[in-house]
Amino acid sequence: MSVVSRGWSAKYCLAGAVLCAGVAANAAAQYPNKPILVIAGFTAGGDADLAARNLTAMLPRYTGQNGVVLNKVGASGAIASEYVKRATPDGYTLLLARVGSQATLPALKPDLGYKWDDFTFLGMLEFNPYVCVVRADSPYKTFGDLVEGIKKNPGRLKYSTAGVGTIHEMGPQMLFEILKLGKDGGIQVPYKGGGDATVALMSGEVNLNCTNIGTALAFIKSGQLRALMTTTPERYKEIPNVPTAKEVGYPQLERIIGWSALYGPPAMDKKLIAYWSDVLQKVAKDPQWVGVTEKMGSVPQVMSPAETARYVKEQFETYDRLGKSIGLVLK
Repeated sequence: MSVVSRGWSAKYCLAGAVLCAGVAANAAAQYPNKPILVIAGFTAGGDADLAARNLTAMLPRYTGQNGVVLNKVGASGAIASEYVKRATPDGYTLLLARVGSQATLPALKPDLGYKWDDFTFLGMLEFNPYVCVVRADSPYKTFGDLVEGIKKNPGRLKYSTAGVGTIHEMGPQMLFEILKLGKDGGIQVPYKGGGDATVALMSGEVNLNCTNIGTALAFIKSGQLRALMTTTPERYKEIPNVPTAKEVGYPQLERIIGWSALYGPPAMDKKLIAYWSDVLQKVAKDPQWVGVTEKMGSVPQVMSPAETARYVKEQFETYDRLGKSIGLVLK
């Protein structure tokens, strides 16, 4: 190749590089220019689904684009998480992250296809106060009655969950640890979502359901379910007659709490992270989003990406310690 040819080649390569850089910069400047997909890992009507739909309802207002919720159900939220982990990190496929799929599963399942910190943290959305409920006709009138029943019949109580490794399982498991009964202190009956797990209790398939308050609140207020305890530091305002974990003598259970966060695939651009952090701060001040969140039984708790990462790390470590303490390993 002649010097002239080499000169032309270099010129075209440089021009191409500049063009590509310009296209990328232009795409980033125009973001978002199409609908945003939010993946929820549990069934419609459960906490993950409701949180995702509440968030996507805000997106046209603060991003100029519609949000679409896609429920990828199965494996206690792991299918949805793995889907987002493999997605292109362009900001158009995001995850409605939940404590079960993002903290407990990574802590308890060694062969899981992702780690707790494999994602891009965009922000915490809400906390979900945790409650343990029985049917209104249950012989367990108080949390003390429940504890005595478990002690007298270890390994026989059936409790419903939204899947193995979800927060629904962690409350009973921590109680079994406190009572020195081991991980088989009761029989877990897993379902595909929190709503299904609560319906199973209503129909008498199980004896107990420990869940996020939002899933059970309407049934508690209607008198169909009896709440025995919440893990909130103070009594939850919607059910003020229900004692806290501390009041019933088990303050350790306060560490069990549900939450929703917004994650992206690994290696998202810092500009996209900053964009979503700003969007979530605006959403946090929106009366409509706050009102719906509280109506669902959740507590608005928007955090920055860095704060979210720190909090999730603490949650992961809590369940890692619990799993090692009672020999709980998910297969």
